[in-house]
Amino acid sequence: MSKTTTWRSPSNIALVKYWGKYHPQLPANPSISFTLDQCYTETTLSLLERSSDDTYDVDILLDGEPQESFKPKITKFLDAIQEEIPFTRDHKLRIETHNSFPHSSGIASSASGMSALALCLLTLKEEIERKQSTDFFRKASEWSRLGSGSASRSVYGGLVEWGRFAGIAESNDEYAIPYGGNIHPIFQDFCDYVLLVETGSKKVSSTAGHGLMENHPYAERRFLQAHENLSELLHSISSGELEKFGTLVESEALTLHAMMMTSSPYFILMKPNTVHILEQVWDFRKETGHPLYFTLDAGANVHLLFPATIEQAVKEFVRDSLTGYLKNAQYICDRVGQGPVKIR
Repeated sequence: MSKTTTWRSPSNIALVKYWGKYHPQLPANPSISFTLDQCYTETTLSLLERSSDDTYDVDILLDGEPQESFKPKITKFLDAIQEEIPFTRDHKLRIETHNSFPHSSGIASSASGMSALALCLLTLKEEIERKQSTDFFRKASEWSRLGSGSASRSVYGGLVEWGRFAGIAESNDEYAIPYGGNIHPIFQDFCDYVLLVETGSKKVSSTAGHGLMENHPYAERRFLQAHENLSELLHSISSGELEKFGTLVESEALTLHAMMMTSSPYFILMKPNTVHILEQVWDFRKETGHPLYFTLDAGANVHLLFPATIEQAVKEFVRDSLTGYLKNAQYICDRVGQGPVKIR
């Protein structure tokens, strides 16, 4: 029996950051993110005849090139959901994947990659069992979480929340949910320009960074702060208060990196050009009054967040003032997207 499916799943950018977790891949604090559109992973999963006696017979290809280094993470993920996907031990798995952006560059490639794989696995499970799930995306989010925490948020479009939070009755640590509250029109057509300061692998992985929160001197205060900031952020998204939104998002980004710099051992993922860009953004906002804000993920790259109404001004600003700080002048013009797409 040979079966194949393909899903395209987007990355996401957290507004309130997830940093710190408990076993099994449960968040220490709630988070919320915008799902992106042009930053995605497209994954094809094929079930073929086995050719190995290993527990899992898996071939993984990124842009057509074999990736042996990916196997430990993939097999660990398969183990975590093995009871629900017994067919993976009866077949050879061929995973062919492609990112629309540089791998391990701080654009949450694990979020898009693991969610795409989870969606593929769940699709084949339903085909094999000839039974459709009533909560397909919720299950996909739960599976994605076990591969990469932030991947749980990539199975939905728009604004997505993950982690128990008093302000959202349906919130859950085990899966993410699309935010169902009021969203002001200004946030319904929102852009994210991803500025590529670094395109190589990070010196410290997100997994290692999460682990360092276990004995972090400021961890408990940070987890409480995330709840407070999420409450304020949702209010600003409902009321259309762009300045309040931007202040919270920038503070969250800087706090994330402050946690890294005060962990033991401490580490820095920002680069000098990252800081130069942040200062340029502040200057641009002060001089023009345009509501342009930044956030950072666990890396050196910068995400510029702004309403689509000022896109032309931001495009000119990036081209004229920021490309000199970027790796090969690379940046991605993205916006908030609609979520994953099944290709076949």
